[in-house]
Amino acid sequence: MTPNGSIRRRLFYQLAGVAALLSLAFFLVVRGVAERAAEGTQDDILAASATAIADSIRSEAGGATLDLPYSALSMLGTVGQDRVFYRVTVSGQTLTGYDDLPAPTLTQRHGEPAFETALYRDDEIRVVSIARPIGAQASRSVAIVTVAQTRQGLESISRRITTLATGIAAGFFFLATALSLWAASSALAPFDRLTEAVTRRGPKDLRPVTANTPSELVPLVDALNSFMGRLRTSLHRTEDFIAEAAHRVRTPLATVRAQAEVTHLKLTKDEHKKAIREMIRAIDESSRSAGQMLDHAMVTFRADSLTREDLDLVAVAQETCARLGPTADLKDIAIHRVMPDHKVHFQGDGILLQAALLNILDNAIKYSPEESEITVSLTEDGDGLRLSVTDQGRGFGNIDLSRLTNRYERGANVGDVVGSGLGLTIAEDVAQAHGGTLSVASNAKGAGACVSFILPR
Repeated sequence: MTPNGSIRRRLFYQLAGVAALLSLAFFLVVRGVAERAAEGTQDDILAASATAIADSIRSEAGGATLDLPYSALSMLGTVGQDRVFYRVTVSGQTLTGYDDLPAPTLTQRHGEPAFETALYRDDEIRVVSIARPIGAQASRSVAIVTVAQTRQGLESISRRITTLATGIAAGFFFLATALSLWAASSALAPFDRLTEAVTRRGPKDLRPVTANTPSELVPLVDALNSFMGRLRTSLHRTEDFIAEAAHRVRTPLATVRAQAEVTHLKLTKDEHKKAIREMIRAIDESSRSAGQMLDHAMVTFRADSLTREDLDLVAVAQETCARLGPTADLKDIAIHRVMPDHKVHFQGDGILLQAALLNILDNAIKYSPEESEITVSLTEDGDGLRLSVTDQGRGFGNIDLSRLTNRYERGANVGDVVGSGLGLTIAEDVAQAHGGTLSVASNAKGAGACVSFILPR
């Protein structure tokens, strides 16, 4: 399967993108609100200054006088180091101030300030004007008070606000990005738990997955369990078929062998006896192959639900040697047993361990010459238990020893000997089911082979 991107990376990028958009929106909102607040503060101070000046205008002898209050202009100095301009006109005539100072159009009612941003003497200014009626009703005139202030201070405040807003938005973005990474990992944690629950199983563990998963993963888990159920059923049917086939083949073969032996005793011609002996040999090999197929099916089935019981490996090895002793005697092969003089306890499946040892020892007898020796030894060391079978036979020839545990793989020098190539496969499956390994090597003392069954203590 070719990976098509990463859900975690895609989710992280999406959340980080949302965080970036929110950070930008936060920056714009904070800067806009702060700038409007700063500009509103300046407008309020300008309006208060203009109002204070307008309140100081008096009508005297048909004219207007103004005692310019100091506080009206000094309060503008609190905003910053900006320059302040003012102008007071009565009936269109300048009473005091800057004649060329522009004034905003008064569209409001008398007494309500009018604001405008204009350019004056190459500086941007904020201008406010207030209109006040003065004098008696018959000779009433209108005084317009205009106060202006440059905007350098406001721009300085705006820059500080922008810097602060940028820092806050950046901090918000990095925090949101970190939380996005955490959220992506947290959201995908059920996938990791499901993956771990499946990957830590053995290669033959097809039990249903029972890990707690969110509702979105339930269809996937159900589909996985359904698939494993079908696979488990198929494997059981295959194993049952192999076991049944091996059983049904061995029974008639035993009958044919018995009839062949009876016929062999009745024959008198050497060529006929030779033919019958070849037939008996082929029947034995076929029966042996059927037995190994049965053993392989049995090992595959029992390894899924391994039985653990307290065993004495010395007793298991001694019983195996005793069972194959008559077969070895037919070739005058001596089986030497090198065992500890005490029990060697091990928690394992006795049937599987004996099946593995039977196949290893049977191979040693099968490929050893007549009047040779086989040594079965059991040793203990710090790493585990080593049950070894060493013979003086043909060895394995010029072949990669690691391939010998593959199914139907045999040595390069045993083509004239009938065999199924399942013995070492069965032994390795049993070793792995018990957490051990199978070691295949040439005999260190000369011709032959050494197969060791290594188990953890």
